[in-house]
Amino acid sequence: MPGADPARGLAVIERVGCGACHTIPGVHWPQGKVAPQLANIANQALVAGELANRPDVLAAFVRDAPALLPRSTMPAMPISQDESRDVAAYLYSLGDR
Repeated sequence: MPGADPARGLAVIERVGCGACHTIPGVHWPQGKVAPQLANIANQALVAGELANRPDVLAAFVRDAPALLPRSTMPAMPISQDESRDVAAYLYSLGDR
């Protein structure tokens, strides 16, 4: 993702508390167990089991999951579009993509 920064993405993940629900490499506390672990998201074919795993889709889902999947249990997150791109860049940095 041009202009996206994985280091800023990790900072956003820590600030908004994504680890409260997800286990995420690089986030040591908390390590949530109620949502999917995100270590391998870069290598998954789908986001949330239904959406094409593309940078724009992942960033949009991270920012406002219910807008893309109304039945999602993930809430809309209080982050900007740029921050969601940074989060996606961090998550992609964890895999082979």
